[in-house]
Amino acid sequence: MRLYILGAELKKARNALKEDRQALLKSDPSIETPADIRFHAGYRSLRLYRYAHAFYVAGFRNVSAFIHFISRVLYAVDIHPAAEIEPGVVIDHGIGVVIGSTAKVGSGTVIYHGVTLGAKNITPGKRHPQVGKNVFIGAGATLLGAINVGDGARIGAGSVVVEDVPPYSTVVGVPAKVVKQDCIKEVVA
Repeated sequence: MRLYILGAELKKARNALKEDRQALLKSDPSIETPADIRFHAGYRSLRLYRYAHAFYVAGFRNVSAFIHFISRVLYAVDIHPAAEIEPGVVIDHGIGVVIGSTAKVGSGTVIYHGVTLGAKNITPGKRHPQVGKNVFIGAGATLLGAINVGDGARIGAGSVVVEDVPPYSTVVGVPAKVVKQDCIKEVVA
């Protein structure tokens, strides 16, 4: 049964990597050819996470932990295999990114180097940030605790976020404060 689950999870990982690749090609102007992705540390670390996550979900925790360890050693990226990262996420540069075990990251999100999605303290249950879709997280930003970051939000470089971030807003500072919030008008048919 575990092998069947593993096969399904590995297929999901491969499909997610295709979306990650397309998102990277779309968002990173430094990639001049698709072959450049082979040496992109952020993509490579995300690739290792996808496989570690597949083994984790299928119950092969030792294999998952080994792949996780390899990612930390090779790319200085620490994404816990239990974290949930939707397809189409970009980790630019990669170095110093830390994503905790109960974190969730939505598709279309761009994460720069040195970003931490961490916990405030050790407690059972959700303790890491839940990041929506199409979020921009600047270099060195730290998001702590079981906070929610709304879709389309922008987190400034070096910011420390300890409270929820409304959708389509920009936060900066230590602690981070909203400096801009776009109004989204709902169209009623």
